[in-house]
Amino acid sequence: MKIALVDSGLGLLAAAAAVRRLRPDADLVLSSNPDGMPWGPRTPDDVTDRAMAAAEAAAAYRPDALIVACNTASVHALPALRARLEPDLPVIGTVPAIKPAAAGGGPVAIWATPATTGSPYQRGLISDFASGVEVTEVPCPGLADAVEHADEAAIEKAIAAAAALTPADVRAVVLGCTHYELVEELIREALQQPDLPPLALHGSAGAVAAQALRRINERPAPSATAEGSLTVLLSGHEAALPETTLTFAEGRLLAAVSPAQ
Repeated sequence: MKIALVDSGLGLLAAAAAVRRLRPDADLVLSSNPDGMPWGPRTPDDVTDRAMAAAEAAAAYRPDALIVACNTASVHALPALRARLEPDLPVIGTVPAIKPAAAGGGPVAIWATPATTGSPYQRGLISDFASGVEVTEVPCPGLADAVEHADEAAIEKAIAAAAALTPADVRAVVLGCTHYELVEELIREALQQPDLPPLALHGSAGAVAAQALRRINERPAPSATAEGSLTVLLSGHEAALPETTLTFAEGRLLAAVSPAQ
């Protein structure tokens, strides 16, 4: 079994690690576009073109499913990717976990890139899945870039700025960019109030990984003894896993896997 993942950069690590935990025997193909990072400020057509190029590079390795591990690409490129690749290659998009976050009744905050915050797409999800729940949209300028470059000082600064915009009574936070899941614990530390119950953070990686397995009729098998291979594509070219990935637990998990032969 082989699963491919597409993103502009390191945001695909969270979903890739989730797949690895569910199926240690799965071969992984990580296809990113560091030459075009970040995708967020780009036009929808540009995002679609770049996501398509990354997806087609991954598809050449004949995966059983392809995960679009990027909120921006899922918004703009998913229809085009599915039209080009399905039904031969199932394509799974990433949707912010607003529905499970709102199920607790709120208040809820959604941390997202400035381009996504307040967008018709995000407002539509709030209307569909969080009607009647108090929701605060929190823009996080610079956070995805800081994570991409593993810049600890910039990560801390961006998280602090977003935390200052987050109401103190929020009980659930949606991580609306896949990069943010790599610094989940730092976000929790910045937001947790000492006199309140533990804050719930909602990412998409686990649900997306599980959906990919369902689409190809596979089941989780965390006790599998076989070790899947890892192929890394940077703007379409095979490469080593970038050193910056080792800053994050998800990257270290993937780095422990033998490269594809």
